[in-house]
Amino acid sequence: MVPSDPTPETSRTPDPRRWRALAVTQAAGFMGLLDVSIVNVALPSIQADLGASPSGAQWIISGYALTFGLSLVAGGRLGDALGRRRMFLIALTGFVLTSALAGAAHSLELLVVARLLQGFTSGLLTPQNAGLIQDMFSGGERGRAFGIFGATVGISTAVGPVLGGVILALFGEPGGWRWVFYVNLPIGAVTLLLAARLLPRRGSSGRPDIDVVGALLLGLAVLGLLFPLVQADELAVLWWLFPLAAAIGYGFVRWERRVVARGRVPLMDTRLFTGTPGYVTGAVVGLAYFCGFTGIWLVFALYFQSGLGFSPLESGLAVSPFAVGSAVSAAVAGRLVERVGRLLTVVGLCLVAGGLAVVAVVPLVVEGSSVVWWLAVPMLVAGVGGGAVISPNTTLTLACVPNRMAGVAGGLLQTGQRIGTAIGTAALGTAFHAVLGAGGGYPHAVSVALGCAVGFVVLALGVAVVDRRRTQRAAPVGA
Repeated sequence: MVPSDPTPETSRTPDPRRWRALAVTQAAGFMGLLDVSIVNVALPSIQADLGASPSGAQWIISGYALTFGLSLVAGGRLGDALGRRRMFLIALTGFVLTSALAGAAHSLELLVVARLLQGFTSGLLTPQNAGLIQDMFSGGERGRAFGIFGATVGISTAVGPVLGGVILALFGEPGGWRWVFYVNLPIGAVTLLLAARLLPRRGSSGRPDIDVVGALLLGLAVLGLLFPLVQADELAVLWWLFPLAAAIGYGFVRWERRVVARGRVPLMDTRLFTGTPGYVTGAVVGLAYFCGFTGIWLVFALYFQSGLGFSPLESGLAVSPFAVGSAVSAAVAGRLVERVGRLLTVVGLCLVAGGLAVVAVVPLVVEGSSVVWWLAVPMLVAGVGGGAVISPNTTLTLACVPNRMAGVAGGLLQTGQRIGTAIGTAALGTAFHAVLGAGGGYPHAVSVALGCAVGFVVLALGVAVVDRRRTQRAAPVGA
């Protein structure tokens, strides 16, 4: 079972609007996370319309992932210190405005700048979801709310290619890609109005004391990790950033301990790792799983569109069984995690690994566009497993986090997932292009890339199995 939050809470009357407020926050979170994957299917159209080179256009995806990862922890801390409602409204307003800027961009340079800003505002927005759940819910309700939050994370990433394909089909060429960004405007405007009305006006959970030095150190460490990964083609030149990031990370930890010793509020309280049951293991499972999970969408887009000649819509529909399976199982898993606990993620990871292993083999034995029909069932199985991984793992990871650290904890969890996304996209993309460049053909390229994805998922499975064996039975979420 899921451990309880050891931090006692002051009893208070539950906000009668809490479930409606949760729906609003998840709509905003869905938009921000959707923009991580939805642009993949639009990339060829953007290149054709703006005349961008492949390496330049890659920054449309990489730039978003980079600034998203850089701002997550700082966004969480700002929400903890200044109030989550305030930060939510500020960040959502910024996201809507930068989405408009991206849609209106008439050059690659302007689009990349807009995506950098869009990723930054999304990174500020995302950790407010976890903090608001801690504020609005307690007991068993908190577990169900975290289940919905985890489902939002998983589903938004999985359905991005499908929705991107539908939007491009509706609005056509050459400018249909702009609506991948414009679609955020009406949804964001409505969400802003509802959020201003429904989100609780509670104060901050800590002193308005911002650890600027800690934020700079952590930002530099994350930048050192992410930049070489998003610039995978130059990894041989930029490798020195990894040990530099490790050194800066060590300095960050030392600084945070010094801040605590002085009685100030740190950016990241190290007790989150040493005194919060389940947090470290859950973060590692999430990082390893996202290494294998998110990189497959770029590989599928390249295989279906460049290898088989599919349109963006056909490419998106080809992976829809995964999205359908993930959507259904995530909703169910959010309710089961309170009773089943870590076993649920173990079973889910087994299904993902098995499903993707079959998907990796099918292109080698089935030729032409008919491969889509043979992929449907194993993709569905993998999707069902995926829905049973992200939602429960999020619940298990954040279940024991004290309210005062909820924003930072959610931001750190998402940062690990963004690092996993960068690692997976770089590794799978490199494997795909290496096989293709060696004359192996698209079927062999996608097979090798998916084999790498299975390896990452198996790594996450190993960590989850070890954690289940070590974890004793405990009380339900929030009890």
